[in-house]
Formats: sequence, structure tokens, C-alpha cells
Amino acid sequence: MAERLLFIDRDGTLIKETQDEQIDAYEKVVFYPGVFSYLGRIARELDFKLIMVTNQDGLGTDIFPEHTFWPVHDFIVRSFENEGIVFDAVHIDTTFPDENAPTRKPGTGMLTDYFSEEYDLENSFVIGDRLTDMELAKNLGAKGIFINDETRLGTSEISVSEKDLQQHIALETNDWQKIYAFLTLEERVASITRKTKETDIQIQLNLDGTGKADIHTGLKFFDHMLDQLARHGQLDLTITVNGDLEVDEHHTIEDTAIALGKVFHQALGSKLGIERYGFSLPMDDCLAQVALDFGGRSWLVWEADFKREKVGDMPTEMFLHFFKSFSDGARANLNIKAEGTNEHHKIEAIFKAFAKAIKMAVKRDVQKMVLPSTKGML
Repeated sequence: MAERLLFIDRDGTLIKETQDEQIDAYEKVVFYPGVFSYLGRIARELDFKLIMVTNQDGLGTDIFPEHTFWPVHDFIVRSFENEGIVFDAVHIDTTFPDENAPTRKPGTGMLTDYFSEEYDLENSFVIGDRLTDMELAKNLGAKGIFINDETRLGTSEISVSEKDLQQHIALETNDWQKIYAFLTLEERVASITRKTKETDIQIQLNLDGTGKADIHTGLKFFDHMLDQLARHGQLDLTITVNGDLEVDEHHTIEDTAIALGKVFHQALGSKLGIERYGFSLPMDDCLAQVALDFGGRSWLVWEADFKREKVGDMPTEMFLHFFKSFSDGARANLNIKAEGTNEHHKIEAIFKAFAKAIKMAVKRDVQKMVLPSTKGML
């Protein structure tokens, strides 16, 4: 798997910027509030390689002699190492006075080795306090985290407007705790296309959505049930299915469930911090119980009988197939029970309980981003 990177500016990001923009004495070093605590957690808990990238204009000249720079810089690096924060590489540009040198941020001349299949630049970030850092993110094909501290001194004009860079800024803050939370709880989104001779399916899922649904399977009652999944599970879910309904409903329902399970598995990613397990609820005459475990293994226990052949345009025998196929695709355990007299209510209660179980199971705690397993993997 390609590695994700955090390209981190030094002055104004790890340490506070100074009026003269030269950190050449120990008394000038003021570490950014929260940086040790939360960059340390990023280094320990997440899968980013840390890369320091800094412009030090005039370094090695009379205006900024090296003997005043290196002892202080080494002290800064050692301070981070003492807290378990190790930079895999440190890139320092000393170009002066050529502000357009390819090695000077926002140029990528120092970073050409990272344009490789070994690294996932699309899902990497540049963290910095200047718009040039955000332009560097754009030039790398990465995203930016803008340390917008109104107390910082000095800003550089760049060749593109701030508005043009806005689409590359994923987060704007001056709080390292918020940076940690953002990187830890990045939106879990996934999409899938599944095409066979029997069905053509497209699904987009956001596990951290607000309950928006846009669902078209060709089966109105099936759409209604999947809409319950989005609304009560607080998921954003888009499903479009073109199936061979002229044959019957089987392929449309089963293949949708397979694809839906797979897109859940993709969106869950590493599963760090999830509750993993998750619900029972009443609906008029019915009681539905859905126990769920996104534990990496598929299994279905089904205890629900229906007296009607169809509800709406959906055969009741296909509900077992739906949940079995979801279980296989999502690599999840499902234990489903329902009792009652109204078949519509029983089915709807199952889907609502299923949605609530998912909502519980995918919930994450940013303060406890550990894998909920003694096996070391899910």
C-alpha cells in the first residue's frame, strides 16, 4: 500500500514565527501550543510519514550565518524526537534572493522523490501557516491544512489567489488538537460500481453523513427500506441500479446487497476507534432486534418469518438474501430477529434497527483510536 505523507512547515507551524523570520537563538524558540501532544499522537497512532519542509532564506550568508541556525534547529528536532516524533526527512531550502527557485516552496524541487507510486500524494497533506504552503499542496497533488494564526507575522504574496487555493485547503485552524481530530476522523467515503449481465449498480457512501439518500433500484419498497438505512443510520447514500426486473427481483436485490456490503467494508478502512458492535426497537406491534459486528468475518442468523409473499413490489423471501449478501460483502456478523403481526412493520422495523446498529458500530472516539480487537486486525 502506498504511504501517506505529512509535509510539515517549521516556523509558524511547529514553532512560533518571529518578527525577523529568523530562529537563530534559543530564546526565540516557542513551540506551537499542543504540538507535542497532538503531533505525537499523529506519529504514534496514524500511518503518515512525517516530512519537514522549510524555507530558510539567506541561510549561509552574512544575514543568516549557519553557526547561528544549526544548533537551534538541531535542538528543535531533538525536542521532537524526545517526544517520539521523528521526521523521516528534513528538507531545507536556503535559496536567496531568488524567490522563484524550484527548490523553494511552493516549488517541489526538493521533493521530487515523492512523485512515486510508493507514496499516496492524493491522500497526503501539507501543514503550514502561509499560502505558499497551500500552493505547495496544490503542486504536489495533496491537500492543505492551513495554520491560520492571526498573530503570525509576515506573509508572502504568491502567483495565484487565495480563492483559487481554497479548494486545496481541507482544514483551516490554529489548533493542533483539531488537526489531530481531522486527520484521525477523516470522512469515511467510498464508492463502487458493479456490473454484470444481470445488474448495473453504482453506490456512493459517506459513513459520516447526515442521512441524505438518493436511491433508485426500480423497486419502490426496496428504495423505501434503503432510505430508512440512510436516514436512521445517519449515512449519506446514493444507489442507482439497473437490473433485469423483467426476469424477477432476485438479481437486483441480491447484487445490490453484495455491492452495499463491499462499499461499507471499503469505507470502514482501518476500523481504528470504531465501536464495532451495535439495536433493538419496537414499531407498533413489532419488535426487531439486529446485532451487528464489523469484525471481518461474515455470518447471518435469521429469525424472521413472513406470511405474505410480497410487501409492495418486493418478495419477502428476498430479505434473508439481502442481509446474507450484505454480511458477505461487508465481512460482518448479523443476528436478526423480528416478531409481530404486520409484515410491513416487521420489515421496516428490521431495517430501522439495522440502521441504528450500523450507526452505533461505526461511531468513533477520537480519544481512543485503537483497534477493537485482541487479534491485531479486523
